[in-house]
Amino acid sequence: MRFSAFISVLRSLGPVIVGISLGFTLSLLSVNWTEEACYPDARGGEDATPDRDGQLKGARKPNSVASNDVEPEEDFQPRIVPYKQVQQSAPKKVFRAKYISTELGMRERLFVGVLTSKNTISTLGIAVNRTISHHLDSVVFFTGTRNRKVPHGMFVVSHGDERQIWNMFQTIKYIYDHYINEYDWFYLIQDDTYVEADRIKALVDHLSMDRVLYMGSPEEFIGGEMEGKYCYGGFGYIISRTLLLRLQPFLENCRNDILSARPDEWLGRCIIDYTNTNCVSEYKGLQYHHYELGKNSDPSKEQSEQFKKALTVHPVSDPEQMYRLHRYFTEIELQKTYREIAKLQAEIKNVSAVAFEGNRSAQWPVGINPPFEPKSRFEVLKWEYFTEEEIYSCVDDSPKCDLRGIDRMDVADVIDIAVGELNKKYKPTLHLKKQQLINGYRRFDPVRGMEYTLDLQLEVVNQKGHSRSITKRVHLVRPLSQVEIIPMPYVTEATRVHIIIPLTLQDRIYVDHFFEVYASNAFETSENAILTFLFIYDPVEAQQVNQNDIFASVKAQINAYERKYPAVKIPWISVKTEIPSQIKFMDIISKKHPVDTLFFLASVNTNINSEFLNRCRMNSINNWQVFFPIHFQDYNPDVAYHNQARPATIDLVKEAGHFDRMSFEESCFYNSDYMATRTRMVADVQENEEILETMDIYEMFIKYSNLHVFRAIEPALHQQYRYQSCNPRLSEDIYHRCVQSNLEGLGSRSQLAMLLFEQEQGNST
Repeated sequence: MRFSAFISVLRSLGPVIVGISLGFTLSLLSVNWTEEACYPDARGGEDATPDRDGQLKGARKPNSVASNDVEPEEDFQPRIVPYKQVQQSAPKKVFRAKYISTELGMRERLFVGVLTSKNTISTLGIAVNRTISHHLDSVVFFTGTRNRKVPHGMFVVSHGDERQIWNMFQTIKYIYDHYINEYDWFYLIQDDTYVEADRIKALVDHLSMDRVLYMGSPEEFIGGEMEGKYCYGGFGYIISRTLLLRLQPFLENCRNDILSARPDEWLGRCIIDYTNTNCVSEYKGLQYHHYELGKNSDPSKEQSEQFKKALTVHPVSDPEQMYRLHRYFTEIELQKTYREIAKLQAEIKNVSAVAFEGNRSAQWPVGINPPFEPKSRFEVLKWEYFTEEEIYSCVDDSPKCDLRGIDRMDVADVIDIAVGELNKKYKPTLHLKKQQLINGYRRFDPVRGMEYTLDLQLEVVNQKGHSRSITKRVHLVRPLSQVEIIPMPYVTEATRVHIIIPLTLQDRIYVDHFFEVYASNAFETSENAILTFLFIYDPVEAQQVNQNDIFASVKAQINAYERKYPAVKIPWISVKTEIPSQIKFMDIISKKHPVDTLFFLASVNTNINSEFLNRCRMNSINNWQVFFPIHFQDYNPDVAYHNQARPATIDLVKEAGHFDRMSFEESCFYNSDYMATRTRMVADVQENEEILETMDIYEMFIKYSNLHVFRAIEPALHQQYRYQSCNPRLSEDIYHRCVQSNLEGLGSRSQLAMLLFEQEQGNST
């Protein structure tokens, strides 16, 4: 009984005892493995790696806690490590060049220096400038005596001394100071030398920039005692940048030690002595061709091959001979270009013959872009029909108008070219003469140029003298020439614009709307602009200004807006005159502003915004360009929205208005440009004072200034409809433009036609 009772108790406690023993055993195994991995002296574990403090990092189970304590027996005590913000060092300022070419170390190819004098700068100097300046990037004239009158369009450097050797020394020194890091090659010539600029550029383009080269017409030194050869200055010489850099440390020594009577010989001795470089006329197959011109020789009669291949011709006696030489060599280059074009055309035909489509794959004319292909019916190009006297596509949408001006010259030129090309094709078998133009068609293709189709009635005469009249259709293309990017002076959008708003008695009704639009576009956005009102009184209104000021309400509005926007000041000027004249107004305003002021002359019904003011700043360039924008003019709402609800806002669509090309009342220009142009009018004004009243600012800039007058449509300049009162005392052209602007501003042709139709329907009923 006792044994069975013991067995029953053991059976019930057995699993508990086994479980406790197993748990204790597993816990011992776990503690031993963790302590071995984390112990500082454990070096045999494969997974142990040293940390930054030199201790070992062992592998541990996810539920274990790593401790940095030296004594593993101590309990883990948590502690808070204070956060220390990382002190960031100031970033280094990276210098970035203003231009990519500066940052990459890119240089221009050729610099040209012309040695001139006070006696020849106004004759031969101008001739040299006119013949080479538009072919070369940089042409600088060097002279000795300071001359106050520098010819227009020339960059002249005066050294202040007539000694030739001193001038040559100062010229080379000036090149070191200003151009040595900008150009690879330096070409020096005299003003009595003609230079074929394109050939010089072609020669330099084939030369490596790192060569030590002194190239020209080699000459022996006077007396023949010194070895080596220098480049004769009459025919010019090319010096590489690398050679000039080698010479730079010794330039002062040359000035002090070398004595010579000729500047080219002095420079040659300096180069030979200190760089051991002689003048050469040939380098790796490239020849420096030159030609010595005899006295009183005619360039057109020179037939030698040496003359035709010359890069430079010397000596030139007078400007007329310089221009003759330029014409002769220009004709040579032109004929060479024509031969190259013919050769390329023949090659294109030969290649197209073996193409899949055969000769049909070659476009006509050969080498010209294929015609424009419209993607929809709205892109189809329109043909204009014309005769020798009339054209059936007019600016004012008239069905027919006279062919005049540049259009008439264009048609006559095209007919002459067509007859000339036909004679080239059929001579000597036939000779053709134009009798008349039966039909003419033309259109402008934006990818090709101007296309023409002519039906010509011609008289054909054969070799026996028999003649008959035939009709021949010809097709011609006046291709677009090479597009040239014109460099413009730098302008900025940070310029302050002074907006001038002239006001008459009739303009008061538009002031409320003007202030409402301008305040939201300028006052609230802190636009960099100053608004100025010009109150125009006639003599009667001026006498009653104390009792009844016609602009009292406008002045009250100005005060109200100044109180509403404390940072805004709106000045105003009062003027008394019988005939409102833009020039007279600007004479008064110009005197009250600095010369660098940018004016925007506008009207009170013009909606002005920041977008247009930025374009006013960008398109008006001091001493270069004035801007006359073409605003978008709303149609008369009674016509455009007849029997319709008027929209709250008007979009720039053809049913709502048009760009008023007859209006010239808005303009952007600098005060200095206005003052300079106004000065040129003094003589004419003394003879006829009415010019100030019959001429506007646009005509003044066109007639009396050399500035670019830029005229373009301006979608950001919106003007609401108003009927202008045209002053008959103004010039005939200005009065006609005003009347035409009123007529075109009524509505579109379809809208006016619909009104007439409704009136006729009403009258018939």
